[in-house]
Amino acid sequence: MRKEVILITGANGEIGHGLISHLGKNAETSIIAIDVQPLDENLMPFVERFIQGDILDHMLLGRLVAEFDIRTIYHLASILSTKAEYNPETAHRVNVEGTLNLLRLAVEQSSWQGRAVKFIYPSSIAAYGLPSMEKKNEAGKVKEWEWNIPITMYGCNKLYCEQLGRYYSYHYRQLAADQAKNTVDFRCLRFPGLISSVTIPTGGTSDYGPEMLHHAAQGKPYNCFVRPDTRLPFMVMPDAVKSLLKLESAPKEDLKHLVYNVTSFSPTAEDFYNHVLHAFPDAKVTFEPHLARQRIVDTWPADVDDSAASCDWGWKPDYDEKRAFEEYLIPSIKARYAR
Repeated sequence: MRKEVILITGANGEIGHGLISHLGKNAETSIIAIDVQPLDENLMPFVERFIQGDILDHMLLGRLVAEFDIRTIYHLASILSTKAEYNPETAHRVNVEGTLNLLRLAVEQSSWQGRAVKFIYPSSIAAYGLPSMEKKNEAGKVKEWEWNIPITMYGCNKLYCEQLGRYYSYHYRQLAADQAKNTVDFRCLRFPGLISSVTIPTGGTSDYGPEMLHHAAQGKPYNCFVRPDTRLPFMVMPDAVKSLLKLESAPKEDLKHLVYNVTSFSPTAEDFYNHVLHAFPDAKVTFEPHLARQRIVDTWPADVDDSAASCDWGWKPDYDEKRAFEEYLIPSIKARYAR
């Protein structure tokens, strides 16, 4: 029999670090990890095999199908919002065509195994697009189906891939005489801004908060690219990993939706600055809004409604704002740069 494995794409990213570190502690879990960059050496002991390669490589994915029984796919690979705006066509290829390749792989695996492969997909608040600050302030906690009119390539990619997941789960080849019975068990989280103490931010438009922290810990000045009153929802990486694992393990019959909001706390950029200053009194932070990036952030909700996740699969974050900074972020980041 072929070995049952979990496939994680984008393994070297922020979420990949947290997810592999957690899953790899279970000796019964076999992980196949893929990334275009070499895998962090600290993660190598946790994976069955690491493959340095591209999710656009059909030959690479074909070899995986032939060699392993893939039970769950965590598809984390993507080009994030800021980088996507500089090269939107490349972002579309990676974010959409790459996802389509993985969905095809999941369908083929499901057909061979006679059971639906779980496809866990992290989406983003970038899928939202509020038209004005007035509407943003009026909106309050935004629900999953509201304001789905993104203005970034990344947001468009994420929203479309959510719909691809719906299609492959419920309507794949619906006119075919031999329509597949076992396709994909697609499950999606819309993440807020994510903050990790372990990895450096890599190009998200919500990264002003974590960038502020990492710069202050290194004694480097930081020019924050949004206004002090800018408010977005955030969560720390341990809660992001927790939400992925809880959604993956939830009984399918309990899931009333394919796409779920999750969140934890919603600070302003000034709140971030105050936390940073409390921990690093010599921190030098200035607010110099980048007009184009500010415009993007202003279209994202100040908060999201995650009551569906709470109701359907018991979602609840472990870290509120106070605990996130005092118990996770500040101690870990201080220790990171004290070495």
